[in-house]
Amino acid sequence: MITEDITNKKVLSKGNYAIAKASILAGCDCYFGYPITPQSEIGEYMSGKMQELGRAYVSAESELAAISMTLGACSTGVKAMTSSSSCAVALMQETLSYATADELPLVLISVMRGGPGLGNIYPSQGDYFQATKGGGNGDYKLIVLAPSNVQECVDLTYKAFHLAHKYRNPTVLLADGLLGQMMEPVEFKPYPYAEIDNSDWALTGAKNRKSRVIRSYAPLADNQCKFVEKLFEKYKTIEENETEWEEMGTEDADIILVSFGSTSRNVKTAMKLCREKGLKVGFFRPITLFPFPNKRLNELASKVKKFITVEVNMGQMINDVKLAVNGKASVELIHKAVGAPPSPEEIQSQVEELI
Repeated sequence: MITEDITNKKVLSKGNYAIAKASILAGCDCYFGYPITPQSEIGEYMSGKMQELGRAYVSAESELAAISMTLGACSTGVKAMTSSSSCAVALMQETLSYATADELPLVLISVMRGGPGLGNIYPSQGDYFQATKGGGNGDYKLIVLAPSNVQECVDLTYKAFHLAHKYRNPTVLLADGLLGQMMEPVEFKPYPYAEIDNSDWALTGAKNRKSRVIRSYAPLADNQCKFVEKLFEKYKTIEENETEWEEMGTEDADIILVSFGSTSRNVKTAMKLCREKGLKVGFFRPITLFPFPNKRLNELASKVKKFITVEVNMGQMINDVKLAVNGKASVELIHKAVGAPPSPEEIQSQVEELI
């Protein structure tokens, strides 16, 4: 149990601390990390609380070591997590590919900062491709959840652990430096999901049972084809059952603003400002970036004239929106490379220009 009783109470919390506390309440058994701004508070909190609770904590010598330790712990069926940011998550891509091929329930908290390269510590959404398309080898998918406020940092951390173990698939909570550092009222409800039984695959020692092997290597092409096809059947099931989004004002909209993460807060306000001016503008926010809400966006494309994505990057999610819309409506972009998202008034002004 957490020494400080925070369950079912509304408290003021920084986003990074909210994620760390939620992971504790979700039953995280092992945390392995390496500090990098703007997510270092996660490891800082875990360094004290995990030891206090008698759980495993390691400050690793590098990001590569941290995620490799996480992979190893996950192979025993426990709840294991690491956290990092942008240029450091780039170093983790190979292991994420392995974790996907090994079907291990690894949880990664990715708090985005400016890039490319070392970039800077300002908020950004430039790692959308990194999370949803991946930099590791082969065909694979990570489950990706994108919170827009500190309360969702808690709720989606819970969900990340649940989905990772339910589907035996690495899951990413994709936040950004703004969410990691902002403070908001948040309620820590008890972990709402039933525990998943991992006893049929976890490597826990072969005493009184046959030994097990977890590996990603299939020496014959036909075997590898069958294995990858099986993975994609799983991804299809995830898409059918776990796709999540938020929409507002789409019933009569001519234009729909699409945004994810913290940027969507300003976009939602901009939509309301447009409505006050008599413009039929709706709002759509993917909560799961994989699975992406393709089906719903395609349905909406049958009755609207234009989609406008609003992103703090040079235009990344817009590609998935275009694929989902499939030519039924035009798709435009409002963006900023790095830093605080465009203000609601700036977005409203640019929407009027695009109209």
